[in-house]
Amino acid sequence: MNSEVVVELTKLAERDLKALWKISSEVIEHLKILRNNPEKGHPLSGSLQGARSLEFSLKGSGQYRAVYVYIIKDSNVTVFMVGPHENFYKQAQKRAGLVKDLITQAREEQAKKPQKKKRQ
Repeated sequence: MNSEVVVELTKLAERDLKALWKISSEVIEHLKILRNNPEKGHPLSGSLQGARSLEFSLKGSGQYRAVYVYIIKDSNVTVFMVGPHENFYKQAQKRAGLVKDLITQAREEQAKKPQKKKRQ
């Protein structure tokens, strides 16, 4: 990918980051990866289908996740939750309603995207 993608955080994701103040600079470094590789995180399913999850480890702090929506046509990533892995996806499902329109748009873009053929 030649151009950088804009990475934004929702107000609640900004609040998540503030709650992680001791490690926020490390978390931000992981989120910056999305500027050049917005599909780095794996696609989610179920009620979070259309969103992606970036998994990362912080030395001495454990496993963390960031859930985001990537809108290809706008070259935009919206992170709507950041936090430790424990109970993360349950909370993300509750928060997904706040970015419902973005998730729907991402689902529509994914449906139009050519599917990779599975190897046999």
